[in-house]
Amino acid sequence: MFDLGWTELLLIGIVALIVVGPKDLPGMFRTLGRFTAKARNMAREFQRAMDDAADTAGMKDTVKDLKDLANPRKMGLDKLNEAADAFEKWEPKKPSGPPPSGATTTPPDQNAAAPAPETKSDA
Repeated sequence: MFDLGWTELLLIGIVALIVVGPKDLPGMFRTLGRFTAKARNMAREFQRAMDDAADTAGMKDTVKDLKDLANPRKMGLDKLNEAADAFEKWEPKKPSGPPPSGATTTPPDQNAAAPAPETKSDA
């Protein structure tokens, strides 16, 4: 509720010591502690009453249904996200076998020996 550090509490204690005096300071802190405890109990009771009223009105079921509707696991979005991630990382593999018929992947080597042309002999 309040965000007080040790230095703030020390400063409040010193100011209270000066203003109230050392004689009445313990009684004042005791009264302050009782008041704080009563305020916390009242807040706890109020919260319990609100929770009971919400249970009676069926709000917990509605809240649960809404949470289930918004749950990505229930909608299958987690599998969709996994598939999208896998697709982004996917790289097509280069073929390792012989190229398909009629397709050449590399130009023929110019230093390779060419087959000898066939000649017809009249014999």
